[in-house]
Amino acid sequence: MPIPRFYFPSPLQPNLTVALPEALAHYATRVLRLKDGADVVLFDGHGGEYPARLHIKGKKAEATTGAHNPREAELAGQIHLVQGMASGDKMDWIIEKAVELGAWRVTPVAADFSVLQLRGERLERRVKHWQRVAQSASEQCGRNRVLVVDRPCTLAQFLEQTPTRPDDGALFCHPDYGTPLKQAVSQYQQRITKADTDHPPRLRLLVGPEGGWSDQELALAAQHNMLPVQFGTRVLRTETAGLALIAACTALLDWS
Repeated sequence: MPIPRFYFPSPLQPNLTVALPEALAHYATRVLRLKDGADVVLFDGHGGEYPARLHIKGKKAEATTGAHNPREAELAGQIHLVQGMASGDKMDWIIEKAVELGAWRVTPVAADFSVLQLRGERLERRVKHWQRVAQSASEQCGRNRVLVVDRPCTLAQFLEQTPTRPDDGALFCHPDYGTPLKQAVSQYQQRITKADTDHPPRLRLLVGPEGGWSDQELALAAQHNMLPVQFGTRVLRTETAGLALIAACTALLDWS
């Protein structure tokens, strides 16, 4: 059995004894049925991980960390999925798989044709739930950094408020027209190869909801110089499109 990995929500350091949060202690002792003295791995999302020893005290549990292990499992560049909000549990699936594929960030967009609409307390609960999905997926897939899940916003808010760097790339997925994906990625790769920067390259992928982008959103994307791209001859579901784009771009850019 692989050594269990747990995300710990506070900064860690070597030779530190920490009390596990109640939910994590319950999962480790009641669900996984780990015993006192069991070996586990903790990571705090700031890079690397810590081998640790579990200490069970009734319903509570502590862990004592060992030396820091700087192991990482990140892509060579940062992929930012800007996802039109999908209905049901599709967003959970998208976030979980985006973590596994190595995405750096997910921004849910309340698009014009999004079926899912969130406000107030319901929105806050859903964002926290998505963050837990990202944490759990990182535990499972071996990443030591946790994908960032933003609060939902409109496409206009995202385009107007998101800072960009000269070497950033942005591909606006459209099923009916646009530059073929391979050509668009090749153009982006040429640009970042020429750029002299000390930070990892960043690529944003914008994917519409079930109903696609509205005419107003397409016009807005054009105003902000988003490059429309077409990915194959088939129409992909929203929960497939973003994940397929992440995988394809990762392979074309050799970021794996």
